[in-house]
Amino acid sequence: MTDSVPCYHCGLPAVDGDKYNASVLGQERQMCCPGCQAVAQAIVENGLDDYYRFRTEPGVKASDNIQDTLDQLSIFDEQSIQQDFVVHQGDISEIQLSLSGISCAACGWLIEKQLSKVSGIKQVSVNVTANRALISWYSDALSLSQIMASIERIGYHPSPFQQEQHEALFQQSHKAQLKRIGLAGLMTMQVMMLAIGVYFDLFGDLERETSSFFNWVSLVLSTPVVFYSGAGFYQSAFKALRAKSVNMDVPVSIALLATYFSGVWATVFEQGQVYFESVCMFIFLLLVSRFIEHQARHKAAQISANMLQYIPLTANLMVENEIQPTLAKSLQLDDIILVKAGETVPIDGTVLSGHAQVDESLLTGEFYPVNKTVGDAAYGGTINKSGTLTLKVTSQFKYALVNQIARLQEQAMANKPRIATMADQFSQYFVVAVLFFAFGSFIYWWLQGDPDAFWIAISVLIATCPCALGLATPSALSFAMANLNKQGVLLKRSDVLEQLTQVDHIVLDKTGTLTEGEVSVAAIHNISSFDDETLLTYAHSVEQYSEHPIAKAFEAYPVFSGVEAFCFTLGEGVSAKVNHKHVEISAAHSRDLPNEPALKSSSVLMHIDGELVCGFELSDTLRPDVPDMLLRMSRKDITLLSGDNQKNVSQIASDIGISNWLAQQTPQDKLAYVQKLQANEHSVLMIGDGINDAPVLAQADVAVTLGAGADLAKSSADIILLKNALGKLPDVFIVARRCKQKIRQNMAWALGYNMLVLPLAMSGVLTPWMAVIGMSLSSIIVVVNSVRLLK
Repeated sequence: MTDSVPCYHCGLPAVDGDKYNASVLGQERQMCCPGCQAVAQAIVENGLDDYYRFRTEPGVKASDNIQDTLDQLSIFDEQSIQQDFVVHQGDISEIQLSLSGISCAACGWLIEKQLSKVSGIKQVSVNVTANRALISWYSDALSLSQIMASIERIGYHPSPFQQEQHEALFQQSHKAQLKRIGLAGLMTMQVMMLAIGVYFDLFGDLERETSSFFNWVSLVLSTPVVFYSGAGFYQSAFKALRAKSVNMDVPVSIALLATYFSGVWATVFEQGQVYFESVCMFIFLLLVSRFIEHQARHKAAQISANMLQYIPLTANLMVENEIQPTLAKSLQLDDIILVKAGETVPIDGTVLSGHAQVDESLLTGEFYPVNKTVGDAAYGGTINKSGTLTLKVTSQFKYALVNQIARLQEQAMANKPRIATMADQFSQYFVVAVLFFAFGSFIYWWLQGDPDAFWIAISVLIATCPCALGLATPSALSFAMANLNKQGVLLKRSDVLEQLTQVDHIVLDKTGTLTEGEVSVAAIHNISSFDDETLLTYAHSVEQYSEHPIAKAFEAYPVFSGVEAFCFTLGEGVSAKVNHKHVEISAAHSRDLPNEPALKSSSVLMHIDGELVCGFELSDTLRPDVPDMLLRMSRKDITLLSGDNQKNVSQIASDIGISNWLAQQTPQDKLAYVQKLQANEHSVLMIGDGINDAPVLAQADVAVTLGAGADLAKSSADIILLKNALGKLPDVFIVARRCKQKIRQNMAWALGYNMLVLPLAMSGVLTPWMAVIGMSLSSIIVVVNSVRLLK
């Protein structure tokens, strides 16, 4: 019986011969089934056949009846199914998908390229390490089933991301890594025992036959280590070479295979040196260093993104004053739930009754319990330390705060900082240099007649492997972001840490940023025939539809029932039709004030049917952590920009010691001010929280907003302070500086080590086993140095 040809797509035997074929890379390739044939044809038809050049492992076997699989995906278009895992923001939808079948970076490349060709896709980012994809699309142009079908057609199996499933996939990968490490470690010990005995003459003068026997035993023990434990290195190197590129696994693979096969030759022909112990030790230590890195990054990712594990599966639903246990994810808006002492809050809600202290450290990083009473907001994942709370559900499970944080973290990690990109590019050039020096060393010593020329070249390849260089930047960034998450600081872009170190000018908003946002009406300056109570009622009737902090000043007053045609104009104010009267409320700077001394101190003006009727003088309370924050950041230039009147702004500026301030600033004024600073080569950080701050936040080099800020401000911000704690801002700068220092230290160590060890290796001072230990320790030192950012 003749052996069957392996399927070109999945690698399984093509038992039906050439029944299923597909033209790939200019040649007819045999497939094992119609499923693999359909997948290969779909890849080629979409112009993505470079996947077969880049991949390091065969693809997963496709379904024999792929059409049935595609037909089954239509169920994911049902709204009742989507409500648990699809987030809708206007006409844009977003989902996280778990992807099975991913084996290497080429798989992630293929999926991103395939989806980018689909009309209606807004953004797609594949995290190969986590086997996940973050996808956003225009829901009116594309359905979820079409997206999933596009992924299925190229041989991968998508499913909505679920924390339990993702953790199971990680544990599966974790076990596979441990098996490779365990085998390598066990065999390394055996081979090292034999090698040490020979090197130090522990067995006395060995006869030639005994020495040959030891070599054969070492060869047998080393073979599974080389071809099982080390398989990932060769696959990665092969992928790079087929793509006409190089990566750090190229010199590693050359060194491993060259050392192994030279040992095989020496064992068979009984002449020359064997370094089986060095091969095994190299693979073992390299696997250990990469395992430590993966474990550390997984820990950082758990701190940042895997908050869903803290959400309980069940909740106490109140139905007609009776408790009914129910699934937390099935809770609906306005459901009433009971949270007892010691229980975790299952979903975001508002306290209807009860009093308790709640641990919100998961979200804010603050470990002091927060008092919760009637009217306060409680968030899913926080822990009720004492008392009993009755909550009214205010958001669906997928829109809960912990889910929002997880999504933002996924988006943040999808952005690669410039320094990381530069490091990736530099490492490629460095690998080429390593190969050049290794080859040059071999030629030089060979021409000198040195019998160790080959081993000197191997030592150069091993000792100067740029693994530490590749870990220098991503490991530091991951741990820095995890540290900030623990403190209640959420970064929407990982590259913002790099930009923070360049900031030299800070611009602050006042109302709701420096102040508590608990605005109250200090005085009303009435110049109309209406009484004060009526004017306050008109004001609240309009402001009740606004989310600006100023609107809170009128919450204590009654409203009229007939309110129509509410309108918000950025930088101008709000208006509505109340009792058939057109009411406009605007900041005092947006209109020329009449010659009315009583109105000069007004923060807000109100017009009824086009006639100015009154001005409201507002007051606010300074946030308690502002003075300390400004003191710690006194080395930077600070400017206060506010839309409030001169009197209020000057008073606040005087209280907190800011000499550079401007009052009655429109959003356009603030934007122009920041643009002027940037034109003068300043790097600007802007802190704001209102809708009117969104344009200037978008313009700033780094934008910061508060957790209680307007949604539009959050969408424009790079950093969100979850507990409105401005006092955390100096800590963000400290972490950013430390991260930059760690990256520089890592890069300096990686480059310094290589520059130091290169002449030693080229001169023949380092033996292969010395090079193995040095290279592995170099990588471990980089990871351990980065882990210190968690403290």
